[in-house]
Amino acid sequence: MTSRKPDEPFARNSRLRLVRPRSLATARRAATTRRTRPAPRPPEGTPPRAELARQARLVLADAVRIARWAAAPRGPQGGPRAAAADASASAPLDGPAAAERAAADLDLTPARVRAGWDRARLAGLVELHGATVRPGWRLQAWDRDDSAVLRGWVALLDAWSLVHPAPEGVAPGAVAEVVEAVPQVLSLLQLSQGPVLVPALLDLLGQRVDELREERCEVPGDGVPAPAAPPAPAERLPALLDWALEGLAEVGALTLDPAAGPEGRHATLTPLGNWAVWVKLEQICVAAQSPAGNIEQSAADMLRGCARLTPGPARDEYRAWLAARTLAGAVAELLAVARGEDALLRGLAFEALRVVGAPAEAEVRAAVAEPSLRPYALLWLAEYDGTDPDDAPEVLTREEATWLWVDTAAAVADHGESELLVRHLDSAVQGTVPALLDEIRAVGHPRTVQVLVALAAAHPDPALAKAVRRAAFQVHTGGA
Repeated sequence: MTSRKPDEPFARNSRLRLVRPRSLATARRAATTRRTRPAPRPPEGTPPRAELARQARLVLADAVRIARWAAAPRGPQGGPRAAAADASASAPLDGPAAAERAAADLDLTPARVRAGWDRARLAGLVELHGATVRPGWRLQAWDRDDSAVLRGWVALLDAWSLVHPAPEGVAPGAVAEVVEAVPQVLSLLQLSQGPVLVPALLDLLGQRVDELREERCEVPGDGVPAPAAPPAPAERLPALLDWALEGLAEVGALTLDPAAGPEGRHATLTPLGNWAVWVKLEQICVAAQSPAGNIEQSAADMLRGCARLTPGPARDEYRAWLAARTLAGAVAELLAVARGEDALLRGLAFEALRVVGAPAEAEVRAAVAEPSLRPYALLWLAEYDGTDPDDAPEVLTREEATWLWVDTAAAVADHGESELLVRHLDSAVQGTVPALLDEIRAVGHPRTVQVLVALAAAHPDPALAKAVRRAAFQVHTGGA
């Protein structure tokens, strides 16, 4: 009897195969070149962005306090505080002792500290680099950038099923079905523009779960039926719906009225939840900035201003900005931005360094020694030496290419449309989703969980989204 490789059930499912890869150079251009179109206006009655950001700050107040405590210098040398090696939710910070210290310093209970630490990681407020906790770019921009706040909250919303433990005794496949069906529940709440009775939501959930099961029974292109997840008994759906609604309420997306009269409870989207569902339906980018006045801006603000431009106009902006500065100072400023936590700005900084050319060579060669800059620096040097941009990714090892894939996905997740994140799968060098997920886990990029959660939320294929969501859960909990 022949042995079977662990990922063969995935490999047999053609829906989990990746399409023919595009080059990483094409992927990098896709991440920084976005379609320009007038931004749709939000529904009438939507609060201003400043008010939405204020509400998001309230939801994440504990997480922000804990993130700042965790990332603050500690010890006699003033170095960053060490974090748990496995960074799992079951061992927050660097163990129970640190949770007790944080609880005492912040006047919180240890349970609130653990919950806040979990939220801080899922919202991208902190990043784990080996055994060191560092503030994420969202945390650094928290008090001044409403877009960073809203994107952090949306990241938490996408990960609601990781925040709220699933009911005990329910098969993981049944839980996954409900998670996949929740977007339709949210859409109904958004379209209703008001309270919706829980029994009506239960009807919709049951219909959507039935549809998912029918889709799962379809035979893929290779003729092998997809393995079916154990279905949730009908009597468990009310409990699973309660779990989903409570989880969404816990992250501030909706409210549940427990005293709605004889017809039962009803759910209502909060202004934040209503706005987030609308944003996802419209697939708009909420963080783009106008490029006006770039020549007078810092490197980071200049790059943000150029993010919406196509490559040609962006290069013109880079040249104008560089012409107003000494090249040595400009190169140092661009590399400082590249060392930051915003993956989009990292990629754009190296695009600007391509315009600099020879004067940046020495500094870029030195950057090869920095793990977060190494793939970008190697590509820059290959192109500088005359390699065609489409062939330049061949200088990267498989691990470096995978790290760059995750970093680019983080840029798309933070600043792009969900369609771009789905299309980014095309640029992976792996041939199947299981192989991609295995190698993503191995490279240990600090944004792995957030990228996988965002990809699972964005991808329209239930089978692929389920596999990605399961991988996000395994990385989040430190599992294999």
